[in-house]
Amino acid sequence: MTRQQLIQQIFGKRTFLCVGLDTDIRKIPQHLLREDDPLFSFNRAIIDATAPYCVAYKPNLAFYEAHGIEGWKAYERTIHYLNEQYPDHFVIADAKRGDIGNTSTMYARTFFEGDAQVDALTVAPYMGEDSVTPFLNYPGHWVILLALTSNKGSHDFQLTQDTEGNCLFEKVLKQSQQWGTPDNMMYVVGATQGRLFEDIRRIVPNHFLLVPGVGAQGGSLEEVCRYGMTPDCGLLVNSSRAIIYADDSERFAEVAAEHAREVQKQMDALLPTA
Repeated sequence: MTRQQLIQQIFGKRTFLCVGLDTDIRKIPQHLLREDDPLFSFNRAIIDATAPYCVAYKPNLAFYEAHGIEGWKAYERTIHYLNEQYPDHFVIADAKRGDIGNTSTMYARTFFEGDAQVDALTVAPYMGEDSVTPFLNYPGHWVILLALTSNKGSHDFQLTQDTEGNCLFEKVLKQSQQWGTPDNMMYVVGATQGRLFEDIRRIVPNHFLLVPGVGAQGGSLEEVCRYGMTPDCGLLVNSSRAIIYADDSERFAEVAAEHAREVQKQMDALLPTA
């Protein structure tokens, strides 16, 4: 998906919601455990229910890899379903890959070639340029680089400063712009980082930001938009647990839709008018 296509989806649907498919077998409704593929059955129901209110989905690979080959099959079935039934939605594999160049090349083939392609992949930047650039060789696909994450431990390294007072995450933002462009690179910035979005926008005014941490982690959607939104929106705000685990009864998909609809209404009010 191109940048312009993503922007068109955002303003056409008046939402920049990304639904995270962090599908935990221990948290899905118990009646689904009778299904042949409980993870996929849950995902399919959530996708069908929430698709009108979001523009993106983000399966987190850890929740599938934990189940070995059966989990990977559920992940691939989910990607196939999205690509076939909802081709206008932006699909992100949250895998946080990144290794030496030849290994990253293999990771890129995994996610950007074949019949289970995704639009974007989260990538760790800390091994440098040669660990990232192999993912940038696929037109129409995106790297989403970790910059300033929403977890408590982000302060351990990402906010450390050099002798000139520059934080490590700022170095990542500045250096990586030599590798990618606003047309093929986004950044992960946690919703819990508040006014630091101002600093980020001074460095990357035009790049899209993938923003986790709204919902269960307590990030403020209004604050993210106040400091991080651009005329093109420039945001994909992810919500996982607050939507997909809003109910554990047989009405789980219906309740998830209600929560996604409420977020969409909030986003509509915050988006610039066309």
